[in-house]
Amino acid sequence: MFKTVITLFRGGIAKAEEDLADRNALLILDQQLRDASAAFERAKKGLAVAIAQDRQEASRLVATNAQITDLEQRVVAALAAADEPSAREGAEAIAALEADRDAAQAAQSLFGAEILRLRRHVTQAQVRLAELDRGRRLARASEAVRDLRRGRVEEARPYEATLAEAETTLRRLRERQAEAEAADHALDELDGAATETVAETLAARGYGSRLKPSADSVLERLRAAAA
Repeated sequence: MFKTVITLFRGGIAKAEEDLADRNALLILDQQLRDASAAFERAKKGLAVAIAQDRQEASRLVATNAQITDLEQRVVAALAAADEPSAREGAEAIAALEADRDAAQAAQSLFGAEILRLRRHVTQAQVRLAELDRGRRLARASEAVRDLRRGRVEEARPYEATLAEAETTLRRLRERQAEAEAADHALDELDGAATETVAETLAARGYGSRLKPSADSVLERLRAAAA
């Protein structure tokens, strides 16, 4: 029993952690991306320092080879002059320089391989960061759309209007506008009919020209045509 309670307790904690992570997934992703970007910048700086040091070592190696070449010429001249002590002194210096040169070449070879590895790592990290950034932007857009559609799939917050509510308001507004336009049109027709009735009455009494044909006007027109 006690073991079951402990298991349930641990399960509840794990579930709460998962729910918290789900609710704040975008915030967590933003911070993780910032951390990864900071690590990427540090890696780039480290690679830049390594490349600079490698170039310095290459420059020193070139200078060492130049020194060796110069000393070899001088030792040859000393041997030609039968100056054994000077030739030996020069040879000892050449041997020391050659030992330094060989060690530097070996170190540079290892350093070059490490730089290549770091370059690959930085390049891969850059690609992954770009992909993460695109994914983060897509996730933010999806979250915004989900918030916009919350009225259809989730209960909206008390202070937030939904698309469905806005559509209902627009529909009611259009219905009221249509009713008002119909009423205005009916009033215009009534006003026109009233005006037309008064005009016809006055015309029938002989005031002004007739508005509509009458039997008398038809007979007058036919008599005139027959004559």
